[in-house]
Amino acid sequence: MGLSISVGMLHDQARNDPEGYEYHRRAFDRLGAALGTEGIDWQEPPLDGPAQDPAFSGGFPYHHLTRLRRVLALISRGEQVTPTEEDGAGWARDCELIQDEASRFASHLICHADSAGYYVPVDFEDPLFLPADAGVAGAGMVGSTQRLLDELATVATALGITPAEPGAASAPAEGPVADGPFEPEQYAWHQLHRACLASLAGGHAIVFH
Repeated sequence: MGLSISVGMLHDQARNDPEGYEYHRRAFDRLGAALGTEGIDWQEPPLDGPAQDPAFSGGFPYHHLTRLRRVLALISRGEQVTPTEEDGAGWARDCELIQDEASRFASHLICHADSAGYYVPVDFEDPLFLPADAGVAGAGMVGSTQRLLDELATVATALGITPAEPGAASAPAEGPVADGPFEPEQYAWHQLHRACLASLAGGHAIVFH
């Protein structure tokens, strides 16, 4: 089991999965309406152009996301970023550190559900926590694509990834280093970075599912 990430998913579903299309179209409508109550004007773009493949489709194991969040939490606390030892004594402490950062309600990477929910291509400062009655997946937590991209830039250097400039508009040429100490974190980083670029290019939400 792992996290799936899609951008522009309705184009493919309109051709191949009518039930899935209707489900996600209604979900996007709920999301847009709920964002409107927060003063954010966004809707998933309509299918008014030629049918196309999804702008991005990927994913990774859930624990890759936790490891990437750990790196951001360490950097946010001014601590050294070292390779993860999930079976070591420090792992429980690092998980607590992630929770402490989550309690600040500031990080778009950390304050988001693991397996569901959205990032939308609108620049807002803090993650949103929509009310339960809005019916938005991921416990109503919604992040900004722009802010997620900035946070990915923040952790890039520690993971050996370039470029690390906030809001980088293109993907690095290199991919994850096979069997390297940060391979899971790098893999998650590249997947999320590609999703962010696709989201900004097409105006689509990033969907965790």
